[in-house]
Amino acid sequence: MSELDDLAERIAATTAAGTPGARVEPVGVVGGLGPAATVYFMRRMVELTDAGTDQDHVDLLVWQHGSTPDRTAFLRGEGESPEPALVGNAKALEAAGARFIAMPCNTGVAWVEPMRAAVGVEVLSIVDETVAAAVAAAPGLRRLGLLATDGTHLARTYAEVVEAAGLELVVPDDDVQREVMSVIYDGVKAGRPVSRERFDALIDHLRAKGAEVVALGCTELSVLHGDLGIDDPAVVDSVDALVRTVIRRAGASLRA
Repeated sequence: MSELDDLAERIAATTAAGTPGARVEPVGVVGGLGPAATVYFMRRMVELTDAGTDQDHVDLLVWQHGSTPDRTAFLRGEGESPEPALVGNAKALEAAGARFIAMPCNTGVAWVEPMRAAVGVEVLSIVDETVAAAVAAAPGLRRLGLLATDGTHLARTYAEVVEAAGLELVVPDDDVQREVMSVIYDGVKAGRPVSRERFDALIDHLRAKGAEVVALGCTELSVLHGDLGIDDPAVVDSVDALVRTVIRRAGASLRA
């Protein structure tokens, strides 16, 4: 059994109630990538934790570093590398007492290995967690659709994890990918509303290409997913996948 298969089994087994254990806190959060996505991550931490008191929640150390250079721009050959900032963020969170680190940014996973090499604590990968959540949500899954930034596609982080899991990755056509980027950058990142029709058209496009499940592989799309109130079991939200892992890993319980 691969590590991803094992992770998927554990996700499927604990989604309903979580697996409480010894509390491992605080959790470090590399934030600001973008800022709205980090705020949404924190909101989902509260909503998905089975808590009756303040003390039942997970303690978080959040570094909302919005000035980190744009990840997609660098991967497209434009602008400054975000690696020094991301590595510095991980080191700062470890020094502040973080027991492990989460980063609610999919494109940033292109630099997760340098981050891991710089610290002595675990750094989670939102990409690993999202693919594992998709596998757990759809037993027998063969074709996974992906909505993500140009940078995530260029870095091939999802492609590598999906291929290792024995799945086929379904990506948007070029014209639709331009619309994905517009939704992310001109819509969510710019604080402008995006209609349900635009979101649904992206999902429908990947389904028409054969995707059985669609992963929202950009945390701005997670923000939009939440704002629109979408409840579709065949759409896997990367923020929710990461949040569920953080809650379990920290020893708290998932809300049923």
